[in-house]
Amino acid sequence: MYRHVIFAVLVMLAPLAAQGNETASDSTWANRFEYVGIAVDEPGYHVWGSSPVIGPSGKTHLFVARWPVSSGFAGWMSTCEIARYVADKPEGPFQFSETVLKGTGIDTWDKQAPHNPTVHKVGNQYVLLYIANTGKKFPASQRIGMLIADKIEGPWKKVGNDGLILSPPDDPGIWSFQSNVGVNNPALLHHPDGRYFLYYKAMGNGLRRMGVAISDKLEGPYEHYKDYLTSNTRTIEDGYAFVEDGKIYLLTTDNEAGAGLLWGSDDGILFEKPILGFDRMTRYFPKPTLAKATNYRGQKFERPQLLVQDGRPTHLYLASGTNVTQGDGSCSYVFRIRQRTTADEPDASDSE
Repeated sequence: MYRHVIFAVLVMLAPLAAQGNETASDSTWANRFEYVGIAVDEPGYHVWGSSPVIGPSGKTHLFVARWPVSSGFAGWMSTCEIARYVADKPEGPFQFSETVLKGTGIDTWDKQAPHNPTVHKVGNQYVLLYIANTGKKFPASQRIGMLIADKIEGPWKKVGNDGLILSPPDDPGIWSFQSNVGVNNPALLHHPDGRYFLYYKAMGNGLRRMGVAISDKLEGPYEHYKDYLTSNTRTIEDGYAFVEDGKIYLLTTDNEAGAGLLWGSDDGILFEKPILGFDRMTRYFPKPTLAKATNYRGQKFERPQLLVQDGRPTHLYLASGTNVTQGDGSCSYVFRIRQRTTADEPDASDSE
C-alpha cells in the first residue's frame, strides 16, 4: 500500500541518505504534519524551545525560552528566561502571560540562563524541566533542573533544595562521564512500567548523543544508564520522548542534515534505526518566502516539542533561527499532526 509513493519518498530523503546511511528510508511520520503557522514571535526577543500542555480550562499553555535580541543570539547562554504564553487552542494565537523562571544571579548551579523548557502533566501536578549553567566553564557546567506545581499558573517549587535533578555521572564507566557539554536538553517520559525516564544529551567519545537516567520516583534520584542510546554518527540533540500505540519514541534533531530523526523502541532503552522525524524547512515553505526570511541561526528547525492528547500526538512545535515574518528575533512554529492510519504503516521492504 505504500509502494505507490516510494519514488517521492526516496527523492525527498535523498539529501539525508547522501550524508550517511543511518536513516531508514521511511517518511510516514513526517508525512503526518500540516503546517499551521508561527506559535510565538515576540518583538525584542529571541524565542526558542516552546513546550505545550493543556490546562484545566482547556487552554494551551506554552512554556518558552526567550532572551533579549539586544544580547545577540548567543545570549541564550547568559540572559535567557522561561516564560509562559497562553492560547485558546493549540494553534494559537499565543499571548504572553508571565515570566516563570530566571537565573538566580548568585553562585549556584543555575546562576544564569534557564533554557529549553519541557513541560508535562504527571498525575495532578505539572512538571517543568529546564537547563541552566553557573556562568563559568560553559558549556560543561550545564545541568538539568525540575520545578513542580499544583496549578499551571504556579507557584512553581524547585525539587529538593535547589531544583537540580541531573548532573554528569561521577562513574567513569558511564558513557557521559566528564561530558564537556554537561547534561542538557531534557526529555521526560513516564514509562509504561511506572518508572520515570529522563533522556538527555551529552558528549561521549567526541560525539553528542542521547542518554537516559531512570528513577522510581518523579523527583528522583535519577541513576544514569551506562550506555548511550542512539547510534548516530552525526550530531543530534533536543530529544522529546512519547508513547504511541504501545511503542516508545524519541524525536531528535539531526543538526547536520537540518531535519529530525524519530527513534523507535519497545523498552525505551534499545532504539531502532531512525526514520525521518521532520523535514527541512524547504519542504514547508516556498523558496521566495525563505529567501526573504531573516536568519539568525541556520535555515532549519530545532528543539521539537509535542502536544500529546489522549495518548496521541496532535501538534508539533519547532524552534528556528529563521523567521519567515522577517521579525527581529528567532521564533517557534506549530504543526498539526494527523492521526495514524493504515497507510502510514511502513513496508519493511521500503527501508534501507
